[in-house]
Amino acid sequence: MTSNTKPAPSTHVIDATDRTLGRVASEAAHALLGKRSVHFVKNQALPVKVTINNACKLHLPARRTAGKIYTHYTGYPGGLREQSMEVMIEKKGIADVLKKTIDGMIPRNKLRVPRMKNLIINS
Repeated sequence: MTSNTKPAPSTHVIDATDRTLGRVASEAAHALLGKRSVHFVKNQALPVKVTINNACKLHLPARRTAGKIYTHYTGYPGGLREQSMEVMIEKKGIADVLKKTIDGMIPRNKLRVPRMKNLIINS
């Protein structure tokens, strides 16, 4: 049964202090999908704002930052580009690493972009 009423906007705040990247990202993805709401439906992006505070205080071991490699393909022959998490944090900051991690946990469909717009990361 579907409802004609729109759910009220809600916010979910996550404190990232001394927590691992994956645990914070999975909690944020779960909230962005709307699974914490009683109004959850698969075919709608619910108005849930997720704010992550203290992203710069994430627990990231040196082994993880040096070992994690992000790859993307430019579309040209020989265009496979690789970048370690360490370099990505230096160039773009921890917020982009966190955003990329959460983006990878959201299903690849038309609702991905509207859901990711509801993510706010504070360093």
